[in-house]
Amino acid sequence: MRTRVRLRRLRRSALRRRSDVIEVWTALVVAVLLFVGAPLAGAAAAWWAHDQARALAAAQRAERHRVRAEVTGQTPETLPSAEGGPQRTYRVAVRWTEAGGKVRTATARVPAGTHQGDVVDVWFDARGRNVVPPPGESAVWQHTLTMGACATGGAVALVLLGHGAVRRVTMRHRLAEWERDWARTEPEWTRRHPA
Repeated sequence: MRTRVRLRRLRRSALRRRSDVIEVWTALVVAVLLFVGAPLAGAAAAWWAHDQARALAAAQRAERHRVRAEVTGQTPETLPSAEGGPQRTYRVAVRWTEAGGKVRTATARVPAGTHQGDVVDVWFDARGRNVVPPPGESAVWQHTLTMGACATGGAVALVLLGHGAVRRVTMRHRLAEWERDWARTEPEWTRRHPA
């Protein structure tokens, strides 16, 4: 029913106002932007984010290296509250043997529940600093999907805000047109003459 009313506003009619035509065309443009433009913006942002995340992951894999190290330091029984979270870690001394047979030691973050003597994987950068592992393929895809969803949502919000602004302006113009027309028509209906 509502669609028929909107499409009826496009026909020639004495009751049709310019604001009615603008509202119908705006609704059509909004529909196209919501169903075509927003998904395309999300797909483009996701594609860009995927390329950037894969390039960053490849650069980090080239710069960082993983070693199997034995935990030599004393591990705490409880974690400080600041280091909590789903992936709890703590710093402890570790030891490993390099390819040339040289024994190295460093302080590295190890997962909670690791005890002295356990062997863990730790990552170091080119300067020998302990770093987080490079993002895997699942992290790249999570970033891609998040960026795509955010871009789509942002495009939808922008379109709806623009549509709301256009509707507000057209409603103001419509009311002004009705006031003007009523000022001309009212004296004939009420048989009252303007003073």
